[in-house]
Amino acid sequence: MKKIAVLTSGGDSQGMNSAIRAVVRTGIASGFEMVGIKRGYKGLMENDFITLDSRAVGDILYRGGTFLQSARSEEFKTEAGQSKAINNLKEAGIDYLVVIGGDGSYRGAAALQQQGIKTYGLPGTIDNDIPLTDYTIGFDTTLNVVTDAIGNLRDTMSSHERVSVIEVMGRSCGDIALHAGISSGVDAVIIPEMKWDIEEISKKLVQGFENGKTHSIVMVAEGAGKAEDIATIIKENTDLDTRATVLGHIQRGGTPSAFDRVFTSRMGYNVIELIEKDISGVALGMETNEITYHTFEEIFNHEDKVDKTLYKIFKDLV
Repeated sequence: MKKIAVLTSGGDSQGMNSAIRAVVRTGIASGFEMVGIKRGYKGLMENDFITLDSRAVGDILYRGGTFLQSARSEEFKTEAGQSKAINNLKEAGIDYLVVIGGDGSYRGAAALQQQGIKTYGLPGTIDNDIPLTDYTIGFDTTLNVVTDAIGNLRDTMSSHERVSVIEVMGRSCGDIALHAGISSGVDAVIIPEMKWDIEEISKKLVQGFENGKTHSIVMVAEGAGKAEDIATIIKENTDLDTRATVLGHIQRGGTPSAFDRVFTSRMGYNVIELIEKDISGVALGMETNEITYHTFEEIFNHEDKVDKTLYKIFKDLV
């Protein structure tokens, strides 16, 4: 019986557990023996393997985080670390490795693929910053978490006639800020991919209050600026009562949305189909509602770009 191992790596995202469940149960139904690797590539180097049967992944569909846990490993980036990992896989008789994570996790999987290990990627990151997929695991859930938080903040902002500058995750990708900004009807979105003018934003905020608004919200992706700094500048420019809120790791928590559960279930099913076809060195995703796959190299060579049409929609709706 051939063996498939699965691990989660990098930052956790809601839906990783449902992805693990889909891979494991589909693999078992297709006649494979399933193995879980604890703590990502670190656990892979330390031989921290567990057997996964159908019961082992019960009751995790609706849980956030990853029950296999995750860790970052500098050692794995070295030739010695990768050799250790490969030896452990071979000694355990593992034929295929499914990696759930972001760009760094994909690069680790690609390195193993180049050295003869058949690897597969599932896009696990809330930032939605993996090219050649419309969505990544946890992105939709995070939007719901952020939107709910904005709703709660709006109540208190209105009570005190304040401006709230809300910082969300996204070092190089502003998708969380942009999508959550549209869904929440905020007054300004500041993202790293687009130029922004704090003077222009300040003027619009003043105009809003002059026209009868009782609150204003500015959304900023962490890669574009710090909420505290932006709030300070807005207060200096406008004399409006301005407060900063950093949502932080609360964005990674919570039960995965229905979309993320279905999305990961579809990818988990499809990755087993690719294994049965002996297609490897690829990562899966969703494009125009279809589950697709591309080689790691195709993904690395493709630039992930912000949806400028969506940004224009936001600007027109403000």
